Amino acid sequence: MKKSLDAIDEKIVELLQDNARIAIKEIAAQVFLSSPAVTARMERLETRGIIKGYHAAVDSVNLGYKIKAFINLDLEPVQKEEFYPFIKSIENVVECNCVTGEYSMLIEVEFIDTEELDEFINNLQQYGKTRTQIVFSTPVEHRGVPVHSDFISK
Repeated sequence: MKKSLDAIDEKIVELLQDNARIAIKEIAAQVFLSSPAVTARMERLETRGIIKGYHAAVDSVNLGYKIKAFINLDLEPVQKEEFYPFIKSIENVVECNCVTGEYSMLIEVEFIDTEELDEFINNLQQYGKTRTQIVFSTPVEHRGVPVHSDFISK
């Protein structure tokens, strides 16, 4: 059964994307429901897979990761079975996406310095040709996805 989010669910998702530590009581005040009603809605959103978890936004630069890069990798489909466990095991990989275009993988990484990045790229090249872009600045940080009333989920 497909079911749209109502305006209250949308607001709850927006508030949680903005601050995963917001108090249930605060959410309840903003959506004009009781705390138990908000908790029940959050549980339904979790069950439906709309809310997948609650996370802290961490400043990687303040943790010493001065180098952020995006690496394109030209990976042959037959290598995916070997590649996926490898890429999942690298803690500096922030995200890895299978994409369309000239390269089949887009990998976001963060490293302490360029020497570590270079070593990673050298290891990565066993799977195919790479192209690396080092980030100078990030004018738009990662943010939550827009929530619209016409959203349909499973």
